[in-house]
Amino acid sequence: MVCGQMLPWRTTSRNTRNVAFRFYEILRQNSRNFPYSPLSHQIPSIRTNRPRTSFPLSHARRLTTSLPRRKERVPDDGPDPIPVSKEDKNQPEEKRETDQTDAQLEESLEARKGQESSGTFSATPGDAKGSSGAGNGGESGSGGGDGGKKGGKKASTERAIQKPSVPEIYPQVMAIPIYQRPLFPGFYKALTVRDRNVIAAIQEAFRRGQPYVGVFCAKDESADKDIIESREDVHDVGVFAQITSAFPVNGETDSLTVVLYPHRRIRMSKLIPPRSANEPTGPVTIDLKPVKDQSTKEQGSLEKSGDVVASFEESSTPPQSKEIQPYEPTSFLRDYRVSMVDVDNVPEQKHDAKSPVLRAVTSEIVSVFREVAQLNHLFRDQISTFALTQSAGNVHEDPAKLADFAGAVSAGEVRELQDVLETMNIEERLQKALMVLKKELMNAQLQSKISKDVENKIQKRQREYWLMEQMKGIRRELGIESDGKDKMVEKFREKGSKLAMPEAVKKVFDEELSKLAHLEPAASEFNVTRNYLDWLTQIPWGQQSAENFGIKNAMTVLNEDHHGLKDVKDRILEFIAVGKLRGTVEGKILCLVGPPGVGKTSIGKSIARALNRQYYRFSVGGLTDVAEIKGHRRTYVGALPGRIIQALKKCQTENPLILIDEVDKIGRDNRGDPSSALLELLDPEQNNSFLDHYMDVPVDLSKVLFVCTANMTDTIPRPLLDRMELIELSGYIADEKMAIAERFLAPAAKDLSGLKDVDVELSKDAIEELINKYCRESGVRNLKKQIEKIYRKSALNIIQDLGEDVFSEDKGLTEEGKAAQAESKKDESDVKETPEAIGKETTPTPRKQMKVPDGVHVSIDRQNLKDYVGPAVFTSDRLYETTPSGVAMGLAWTSMGGAALYVESILENALNAASRPGLERTGNLKNVMKESTVIAYSFAKSVLARQFPENKFFEKAKVHLHCPEGAVQKDGPSAGITMATSLLSLALDKPLDPTIAMTGELTVTGKVLRIGGLREKTVAARRAGAKMIIFPADNTSDWLELPQNIKEGIEGHAASWYSDVFDLVFPHLDSQRANNIWKEQLAKPPKEVSKSEDNEEI
Repeated sequence: MVCGQMLPWRTTSRNTRNVAFRFYEILRQNSRNFPYSPLSHQIPSIRTNRPRTSFPLSHARRLTTSLPRRKERVPDDGPDPIPVSKEDKNQPEEKRETDQTDAQLEESLEARKGQESSGTFSATPGDAKGSSGAGNGGESGSGGGDGGKKGGKKASTERAIQKPSVPEIYPQVMAIPIYQRPLFPGFYKALTVRDRNVIAAIQEAFRRGQPYVGVFCAKDESADKDIIESREDVHDVGVFAQITSAFPVNGETDSLTVVLYPHRRIRMSKLIPPRSANEPTGPVTIDLKPVKDQSTKEQGSLEKSGDVVASFEESSTPPQSKEIQPYEPTSFLRDYRVSMVDVDNVPEQKHDAKSPVLRAVTSEIVSVFREVAQLNHLFRDQISTFALTQSAGNVHEDPAKLADFAGAVSAGEVRELQDVLETMNIEERLQKALMVLKKELMNAQLQSKISKDVENKIQKRQREYWLMEQMKGIRRELGIESDGKDKMVEKFREKGSKLAMPEAVKKVFDEELSKLAHLEPAASEFNVTRNYLDWLTQIPWGQQSAENFGIKNAMTVLNEDHHGLKDVKDRILEFIAVGKLRGTVEGKILCLVGPPGVGKTSIGKSIARALNRQYYRFSVGGLTDVAEIKGHRRTYVGALPGRIIQALKKCQTENPLILIDEVDKIGRDNRGDPSSALLELLDPEQNNSFLDHYMDVPVDLSKVLFVCTANMTDTIPRPLLDRMELIELSGYIADEKMAIAERFLAPAAKDLSGLKDVDVELSKDAIEELINKYCRESGVRNLKKQIEKIYRKSALNIIQDLGEDVFSEDKGLTEEGKAAQAESKKDESDVKETPEAIGKETTPTPRKQMKVPDGVHVSIDRQNLKDYVGPAVFTSDRLYETTPSGVAMGLAWTSMGGAALYVESILENALNAASRPGLERTGNLKNVMKESTVIAYSFAKSVLARQFPENKFFEKAKVHLHCPEGAVQKDGPSAGITMATSLLSLALDKPLDPTIAMTGELTVTGKVLRIGGLREKTVAARRAGAKMIIFPADNTSDWLELPQNIKEGIEGHAASWYSDVFDLVFPHLDSQRANNIWKEQLAKPPKEVSKSEDNEEI
């Protein structure tokens, strides 16, 4: 094979047109032997039905071997990749003659071309070197034959024209690394080169007609170099590629894009790394092979031009014997800092074309190709073109090409693709290529699935939108319905016209409605404005319910719902009477304060029923967010108005009764202080223009009746407490509890237990026993629980006594319940998991109430009560039936109501003349009570010093004062007289009457100060069995206001000074005994007495 710069067919074609056409016919025949060549020839004069296999290369300027045509060059964006020397004016006559002959030949070809319908000339990769040589030879005037003398003389001997091709042996070649995927023989690849030395070397190789490089895949995919510095950086197996064209990168001056066409596999045997900048260039040795029938003149002209010619063309005539000089065709590349490698061709192993395994794998690859072509649009053109070009026979004849094609179009991993390139066994290569293609197919299927899912969703939405728009248009045309947004605006305008909005609110409403009319439904602001208008029109502007201020009606309602609480009911009736006269009860905020279970919340509900107002309740216990009261800003996602605006929306009236529960347990944190927000809400002077953060318009709350509940007032902020009118609810006494249990609690508990029509009797004695021995608290909540427990136990006893047969499950299930139960039995899943058929296992009414047979009678009395509720909790009325010396019964107020608080004092050590005094305090006492103990101790010593000077008890006694139930914290200014009485009882050794209870604070001078919670303390004293209560004289008015049923059986005594208390608790006290009671213990021994007398004499 011969391929070089000087092509003898040019000289031959000058003499005869037939020879030229014969040459094109040979090229056409040769091109059929390379069906995979992407730039196959298409000669206009010769038609063929074989499809042309080509991979389009955008913006690639091709090197062509078409006949030279003298015409002006069309300006192009990129330079011609093949440098062409300027025309020499001093050309020999033979050259000019050659040009004239070429021109004539070209004219004849143009004439023939006009007769054809289509056709283009393109250079195969094998012709690129020949075309390069031909181009240069044409310019330099080198020719074949006898030199072509002037006058168009023909050569004496015609040369046989052969197809030019690439050299089969090319031992040393410039190496270029490639990244991310290797190249495969027969398939183009565009590569960008940015190294200036490599760019210069490529251009020089073009000029010399040696456009060949070795391309090796790099191991490091992240690297970006155009030279190979170490053999370890790349894989040893690469491809021998031909540069078919080169052009600069758009917008970059230092980059060059080269189009590579790999021909065969090669293996690197040695790497010659780039020389250093200081290394001198080595000698250039040229092995110049002779070209047949070339004259000495042509060779001289070649040497003069300075071109290095590598001629590998075969000739039909015998070669002339000339001296062969060794040379290296790539020696000129040593002048550039590029990588050179010594390579060896890697031949493919022989294979059996008739192997069934080979044919099966080949068929599978072709099948996968077709599937990928249907799914992946990126490779559809390449795969379809390849499939159309290859018939079934050709594919089986050249399976190696099929495997290379699979590796070339697949986007697999670098290691897998390099493995396909390095495998020389065809069967193994096909297997590996099939694996790569299968992965490509899986990726294509996944991509197609994702694409279809997204496309289906989009199409569904588009279809729904299109149908909705069509439906809207049809309805508008028929006049059935207007546009949705227009209808919404019209609806809001109609609702607003029916409301008596204030002027400021009306202005905001019109502005927001106008904004909504101009907004698109898809805009984010549309939903915000729509929700705001919805809330704005939901508030009952100017709508009020008709109130009922009838006193008799209010008394009836209050008595139906509550027993006792006469003072509370009177206050409520007074409140209603004022409203009857004024026509409104606005400007009042009530606060019901009392222990748990006394009916504060139910009283609020009864007030709403008596006044015929709508009722709304919400609790602020533990509330820490101000937005719950004043709402969120509209800019927040999911913003809502506060609970007050929500109450107005629910009640649909401007004058509801809003119950704010647990106002004493409100919290605070970094999100604000809700109690401060309640100041505006519960202030009659401010709530007529309450501003919610969401509504942002003033709302009149002056017509709302606010009722708050609390267990104590100590934790309520003083500014907030000052805005409310307090109504205190004390605990219930035994008589009131009895009436409440008989009228309300027992019937309700009997009905809830399913014993409404059953003869179950809870005797009055049993209820009294419950109150005295089980439920001594102020409220009735615990009493309610105990009564419900009694009826539940009764229901269980009835079923157990009658048996399961009487109350079988079939009788209790409805028809729907039976079906659901049957489905549940089929379900074997875990109870923690929701079964799939849960809809079949549920029904709205699975069971019905069962009837207890007639004749069943259950009676609960005092004797069998403990069988239902267990042993008694309180075994006696008082802690002490007989109080010893030093024990006094005091009274305390707690959030649960009143309680009896005993104070105990004892003598720690025996009294003697040498003992020292002291005071120990225990019982979980807080600061106020600790101070009370010190004051009581000092006052007790002063009483003994004044009234009983001979009693030296406190001068020698170490006393321990204790308040029982140390687990309960105790504090408050009301135990002073009790502590002083306890200490004096110990000092005088005088026990107190166990039926005397006392309360009051004491000063060091003996003044008894006012206390609070006298009602609760009186109730607690009554429960403890006290018959006398001593209280401060300043609380006389509170005592007189107590209901008679609470004071019944209790004697009340007011005390201004402690002397009044002393006379009541120590009546008929023997003063002489009181003075001498500790005289014997405190007397000195005889020795000490004599010593003291001697000291006196001295």
